[in-house]
Amino acid sequence: MTAGAARVHRGTDPAHDPAEGHEHDGGHGHDRAHDDRASDEADDAPWPRGISRQATMRISDVLRALGQEFPSVSHSKLRFLEEQGLIEPVRTPSGYRQYSQADVERLRFVLTEQRDSYMPLKVIKERLAAMDADPDSAEHPAPRLAGAGEPARRRWTAQSVAEAAGVTEEFVQNLAQAGLLPASGSTFGSGAVEVARIAGALAEFGIEPRHLRSFRTAADRQVTLVDQVVAPLRSQQASTARGRAASMASDMAELFTRLHAAWIRQGVDDLG
Repeated sequence: MTAGAARVHRGTDPAHDPAEGHEHDGGHGHDRAHDDRASDEADDAPWPRGISRQATMRISDVLRALGQEFPSVSHSKLRFLEEQGLIEPVRTPSGYRQYSQADVERLRFVLTEQRDSYMPLKVIKERLAAMDADPDSAEHPAPRLAGAGEPARRRWTAQSVAEAAGVTEEFVQNLAQAGLLPASGSTFGSGAVEVARIAGALAEFGIEPRHLRSFRTAADRQVTLVDQVVAPLRSQQASTARGRAASMASDMAELFTRLHAAWIRQGVDDLG
């Protein structure tokens, strides 16, 4: 069963309707029918199992949940994945998108496959369909948030970053000393793993952490520019204004990234 087909069940509250009767045989029969339907829905639920499908998260909540692990994820990225049929959020009567914890896990899977395996979206979509067809298979990745109500926030040590990124602990320490890793005291945010993984790949070409300082400085300047643009909105009390600020910041960050990549590609092409 596809995620889209299961979406019709998402807005249903799994709790019993308090108005239903429970003191006569008809009421108990109705309860049993309700339980049977709930059981069928659980049996038909796509991957991942054991995670809430109540659509209570706004797009800004999703970005906050995924942002530490995937710093480049943005509103436009989520909309693109939706257009490709990889995720299908609920739409409110006002047209706003709302997501569930299960949606976040599916997004995490898609983003991980893109980042770590360079897997094309068509293949990822096919794999999700296979996972939906047999969501209890032991071969599927375990959902990270199963049984949890809020996204886990992990702090990383130099050793754990090194293990996750496939580099040495000494290399991670060199990155930290060069000011290239997001750190808080002796621990790092999950964004450090992606930085260490990319820096490790560049090191194979002889590019050392000291060579990357100018990239970090340029990125910090771009973040400052983004902050100047969105600061007036972020300072407002209305949640809609803060949401717009977060959306604008994410979109601008993605545009800066694409612009920088375009310049690099153009320059490399000019090298002949």
